[in-house]
Amino acid sequence: MRAQTHPVPRHPVPLARTPTSLSDTDEEEVAPFIDRPCYVFNPRLRLTMNDRRCEHCAHYLTPRCPSIEEFLDNVEELSPE
Repeated sequence: MRAQTHPVPRHPVPLARTPTSLSDTDEEEVAPFIDRPCYVFNPRLRLTMNDRRCEHCAHYLTPRCPSIEEFLDNVEELSPE
C-alpha cells in the first residue's frame, strides 16, 4: 500500500501573528520593520519564517528594497560613535 502524499502549496500560508505585547522585542523596535506592503517572502527560507518581518523579505537590503535608506539610517543610529 502506498502512502498518501499531499501537494505542497506553491505560496506560503500566512502564519498567525503574535500580538506585539506578547513578543520578546520592544514595540517601537518592531513596528517599523514588520508587515510592510512591499513584503515578499524569501523562498530560500523555511516557510515557518514567513512572519512578515522585513529581514525575511526577498528584497531586504538589496537594491530592489524600497526601504533600504530607512534600514541604513537605523543601522547608523545604532552604531557606537
